[in-house]
Amino acid sequence: MPVGLSHAETVCKIALHKAENVSRLCGADDLIIAADTVVFLEGRPLGKPADPDDAVKMLRQLSGRRHTVFSGVALMKSGVHVTGAESTYVYFREISEEEIQAYVSTGEPMDKAGAYGAQGLGAIFIERLEGDFFNVMGLPLCRLVLMLREFGVSGHPPFSGVTPT
Repeated sequence: MPVGLSHAETVCKIALHKAENVSRLCGADDLIIAADTVVFLEGRPLGKPADPDDAVKMLRQLSGRRHTVFSGVALMKSGVHVTGAESTYVYFREISEEEIQAYVSTGEPMDKAGAYGAQGLGAIFIERLEGDFFNVMGLPLCRLVLMLREFGVSGHPPFSGVTPT
């Protein structure tokens, strides 16, 4: 994790680093979209758990508490880049030890920041959130669309001509 940066700056820097790495494999005119998501609890980052015991520890810490999910997005094309960040508050209900152990045994937490997947089984721990749900899943879609426009990518959502019923 970069030192001395805000949470938003941190995730943007990581996302940009990913985009720069991918750019070496792409053509100059290719548009690269990279993202990174980190869970912060009381200012401390909770990355992906190192092992099941680490996942259990993280989930115990998150139980009954609010934490913040930050995602950074980087767009790059022809050596030009833009970055942006999104944050979402996530409120966990109290989680029993039995629930934590059962969830960790599924393996789902092992590749997730903060040891849970809001789009998967981990959704049952979330009482509510404030902000972009897709940010918690790892790609803030609204932010991405606005950044694409800023980057000169135009177009309309794929529901042109749809009439509400």
